Amino acid sequence: MAGALGQLAEAQPVSGVLGGAGSLAAVIFLFPLLWVTAMLVARSYEERFLWTGPEEFRRVFFAAAMLLATVGTLSWAFRLELARGFAVVALPLAAVLTMGHRILQRELLHRRRAKGEFQQTAIVVGHRGGVAELHDQLIRQPKHGYRVIGCCVPQQAGSSAATFHGLPVLGSLDEVVDVVRRYEVDTVAVLPSPELDGAALRRLGWDLEETQAELLLAPAVTEVAGPRVRIRAVAGLPLVHVERPEFKGHRRIVKGMFDRTAAFVGIVLIAPVLIALALAVKLTSRGPVFYKHDRIGLGGKAFPVYKFRSMVPDADKIVDTLFEQSNEGNDVQFKMKRDPRVTRIGAIMRRYSLDELPQLFNVLNGSMSLVGPRPHVTREVEQYGFDMRRRLLVKPGITGLWQVSGRSDLSWDESVRIDVRYVENWTLTFDLMILWKTFGAVLRGSGAY
Repeated sequence: MAGALGQLAEAQPVSGVLGGAGSLAAVIFLFPLLWVTAMLVARSYEERFLWTGPEEFRRVFFAAAMLLATVGTLSWAFRLELARGFAVVALPLAAVLTMGHRILQRELLHRRRAKGEFQQTAIVVGHRGGVAELHDQLIRQPKHGYRVIGCCVPQQAGSSAATFHGLPVLGSLDEVVDVVRRYEVDTVAVLPSPELDGAALRRLGWDLEETQAELLLAPAVTEVAGPRVRIRAVAGLPLVHVERPEFKGHRRIVKGMFDRTAAFVGIVLIAPVLIALALAVKLTSRGPVFYKHDRIGLGGKAFPVYKFRSMVPDADKIVDTLFEQSNEGNDVQFKMKRDPRVTRIGAIMRRYSLDELPQLFNVLNGSMSLVGPRPHVTREVEQYGFDMRRRLLVKPGITGLWQVSGRSDLSWDESVRIDVRYVENWTLTFDLMILWKTFGAVLRGSGAY
């Protein structure tokens, strides 16, 4: 009898200790400590992961998954009745609230930085071409919080220019540490140059340890290969490994399935809006409801793009005349902020990109993607350089980096850089992030004309 009772006691879960009110008390008092510990282990509080990029959110998700696995394992091992409510309510709620709080803080910080607040002083070190390009990129992205106060460039014979590209020349490549101390610089951004080889960079890093400045290295491949760059130890040396861009394979299949499913659901949900816009176009101006125009897509093949007609009929026949009068787009693309061909209802639709909603049918038939480079007309494609032809390796998209980075306000070179960056580095997570940012870009209407 005693043996049977002993076996029964061993078979019963230990729920008296943490069950009922005890379980609730454990969650209330222990969970904050456990959550903060998991976030610390996941390194989600490190400054380099805060306020920039999806890595911050990946680490929060990793902390939640790690904590769930740990608690689940302990509950199974010690037969505790805590894991079920913990997994269903407390942990998901903490993860969602943490990410929501960080999104809000990130948005507020980016807005304050755009106004010139919370900036770090920085100098750019390298040759003049690289300095100018990096400076332009930092100006376009003030949300990262770097205020470039000057540069250090190689000394040129017979040159004593005090400024370059609008930046004060604070010293040569040999005077970086002195410049940092003199101007109390927070960040030193170093570009590739023959003068700053491995040994020189190592000495520069050692010298900067005696200051408060942070050292940033800008590899030449980062702009077009960011997420594909990995540091790999080879023969005791940290070498930069660049993974191949993925233009085929299972990820492309998943992207295609996601595109078509989302397009179908979107068409069903906004069907009343599509009907209302079609009636508005038909009743306010003569001509067809839809505008069909050939664009160049995947592999350089032409395909018809569908839009709600936002201009008067035969508007494309007078574009050459308007191009000669005024082009407020860029060197290749024609744009006018007050295009006389646009109808009244067309101006409203273009302001909020409603005229492009029929392109969901292009996504459904497989000629376009939800996210990708914007499709260009033949005349624009004929002016592509070598770099720009990379965009023809993927399907064009309804939205993309172009849409959330300034749209028609961008120069042609900026458009090339942004499109190539997307083609080289796309991921489904990147697509979801662009789709999320598209809503804000459309509501703001900046660059939409």
